[in-house]
Amino acid sequence: MKKALVMAAAMLMLSSTVACSSGTQDTAASPAGTQDNKTAAAPKKVELKVFLGGLDRFRDQFDKYFAQFAEKEKKEKNIEVTFNSEYPGSENATQILKTRLATGDVPDIFSIHAVNDIPDYYKAGYLADLSSQPFAAKLQDGIKPIVSFDNKVVAVPMESLQWGFLYNKKIFNDLGLKPPSTLTEMKAVVQKLNDNKIKPFLLSYKESWIPQLFLPLAVGALVNSSHKDFIDKMNKDQGSFADIKEMFDIIDLVNANGTERAFEIGNDDGSADFAAGKAAMWVQGPWNADSILKANDKMEFGVAPLPLNDDPKSSLINVSVSTSLAMATNSKNKEVAQDLLNYILDDKDSNGLYQSLKFNPVSKNHTFKPYPWVEEAASYANKGLFYKDPSIPSSVKDEVGKALQAYYNKKMSKDDVIKDLDKTWKDANAAAIKK
Repeated sequence: MKKALVMAAAMLMLSSTVACSSGTQDTAASPAGTQDNKTAAAPKKVELKVFLGGLDRFRDQFDKYFAQFAEKEKKEKNIEVTFNSEYPGSENATQILKTRLATGDVPDIFSIHAVNDIPDYYKAGYLADLSSQPFAAKLQDGIKPIVSFDNKVVAVPMESLQWGFLYNKKIFNDLGLKPPSTLTEMKAVVQKLNDNKIKPFLLSYKESWIPQLFLPLAVGALVNSSHKDFIDKMNKDQGSFADIKEMFDIIDLVNANGTERAFEIGNDDGSADFAAGKAAMWVQGPWNADSILKANDKMEFGVAPLPLNDDPKSSLINVSVSTSLAMATNSKNKEVAQDLLNYILDDKDSNGLYQSLKFNPVSKNHTFKPYPWVEEAASYANKGLFYKDPSIPSSVKDEVGKALQAYYNKKMSKDDVIKDLDKTWKDANAAAIKK
């Protein structure tokens, strides 16, 4: 009996030891199993190359929004997104982008000017078709055609513009002035400003794209009033800028009544000077609203059509979509790039983004209230006093900026500028035919 009890106790101890050993093995196996699960669920890592030419003044807003997108993509798709973002200035952004695309160093997403660039970039095969993306169905009816080509949506609109010239509301109100609708009325406004020792116009010609703004304003207004066939004739090598030589009347008036040191003042300095009240008017667009209000958050400015002659029907607001975001056809990260473009027009978060950029609503789901200068420009458009930004070869726009710098500096005459622009447009026609 005693031996039997000892034997039973021994068996019990052995069984317990085996059980403990087995339990220890299972416990040891758990961390390994957990590690395997962690390895399987490790996030996919994607670096998006984003090229935002001319948007360097909005770097903080975009970087913040991209960080929000990265959190969203990690949470919803377990994709860890990092950004390689570039913000080159307006002066050389276009040339840098074209070089990148031509050499195969392609950004996943890049900014383009909707009116100026979409036709050429699409024909060259650089723009992916985004028609099936959710954001496309949200675009406002008036916006969608401007970011489309060949019946395909190819970009997300950022800056929807209604512009002419900016004016200081306080100065105008203090002197009892109203935005002029004819050149004669503009001359009267200029005279009253001069009489009160106030500089009528801010000149900021350090960057050539700023004097270039006279071109779309002049051509757009005249083509939609007194010279309806100008662009068609130019595209057929049958026209000349001599046909619309009257555009120099407003240019001469501005140049003769502007601030000093025009070639020392660029866009940023110009925004600060305008915000400080150094001039009553600026031939510039509301895309500078953010920079102006950063310099003076109490600044009140308006937007009005730029008069070109004494026909009120030629004083029209330019309606356009400029900065837009496109996806490269050969992007290596199409899924994530598409997700980002859709997030740009997210039903909720995009309201904050567009407000922070001081941009107009472009989505049917945008609910934020437009800014006062937007509503003022829209009041002209609602009366039919507007035109769609004219389609002018980008090379002509580049050239006119430089030519008008030289014209202001008296290194080129009116006839010199006309001959130069005529030649540049003909060269653009020839290049388009070869293409």
